[in-house]
Amino acid sequence: MSKLRHLVVSVSGHGFGHVAQTAPILNALHQRCPQLRITVRSSAPESHLRSRIHAPFDYLNSTGDIGMMMSSALAVDVEKSRSAYHAFHADWDARVTEEAHLLRSLGADRVFSNVGYLPLAGAQRAGIPNVALCSLNWADIYRHYCCDGTDTRDEIIAAQIQSSYAGADVFWRATPGMAMSNLVNVTPVAPIASIGIDRRIELNRHLKLSAHEKLVLVSMGGISSRLPVKNWPRLAGGRYLMQANCWEQHPDAINFEALPFSFSDLLASSDVLLCKPGYGSFVEATGSGVPVLYVNRPDWPESPALIAWLKQQGTCREMSQQALENGDFSDALTQILNAPAVNIVTPNGAEQVAHYLAEH
Repeated sequence: MSKLRHLVVSVSGHGFGHVAQTAPILNALHQRCPQLRITVRSSAPESHLRSRIHAPFDYLNSTGDIGMMMSSALAVDVEKSRSAYHAFHADWDARVTEEAHLLRSLGADRVFSNVGYLPLAGAQRAGIPNVALCSLNWADIYRHYCCDGTDTRDEIIAAQIQSSYAGADVFWRATPGMAMSNLVNVTPVAPIASIGIDRRIELNRHLKLSAHEKLVLVSMGGISSRLPVKNWPRLAGGRYLMQANCWEQHPDAINFEALPFSFSDLLASSDVLLCKPGYGSFVEATGSGVPVLYVNRPDWPESPALIAWLKQQGTCREMSQQALENGDFSDALTQILNAPAVNIVTPNGAEQVAHYLAEH
């Protein structure tokens, strides 16, 4: 019997958007190559990974990148982020050598990263083929927040991150995404998402809701943070679906984490998604034909590309962070609930990347 090929996958734990991009690719790849062995390395919860990735895989808790330290779902803690990067890169060469040794010990035939750069650097040192995929990269994000000239280490760190991405065989840039014009190996790929099933009739029955009530799904992309929901407007003839840590603060809220429905199915069954700009949120909502009320996040470098795409492809309204905190968004919510429907986008980028991984 021939040896099974082994794909080692690194998934950033910074929010759930990286999982949302990676899971459809691994699911499509498993359909093409059912005997392929997959190991997923991530700091994202294993339970969340398994709820999205339907292919069999081994799980290793691992950190392939820092992401950014968040003081809330919307705010980056720049100084904590800088300190974390300084520690992570303190002996970068030794860290890369250790990563290369680990990948060899795992018997990796290929490394696929979204979008941890350490696994890419380790694979390159070990001579293992390696591929990156994401709508952003941490070199550009780090430069945006931390390369302000106050510490010479920051430019060195940014260069080390960029070199790791530039050394990949290809960097698939998911649409919508940052331009990444300084990476010559970038190849754009169509939108990527797992689209759920509209199970609204079942959901209404489970929650004992009438067919006329509206459902507003609230999600901040997997960044754990308590939202100021006690200030939010009441929903006449409607309910908020919220995560477990804040639903009890509002009389119209329901804890969606306790429901026997996947997040993708809840999204496809909702009347509107209330979120921050995020790849998974925007693309899955647009692929489900669900309008989006988003909280602007102007400092996040990926936001402009995501918002421009959503305005072109979906139905959306923007509100400020102050409006979110004060609960001053009832008019915006009414407007988007009454907005005309648009054509549904069919995301097929996962098949393109899965084909590449299967053929190479």
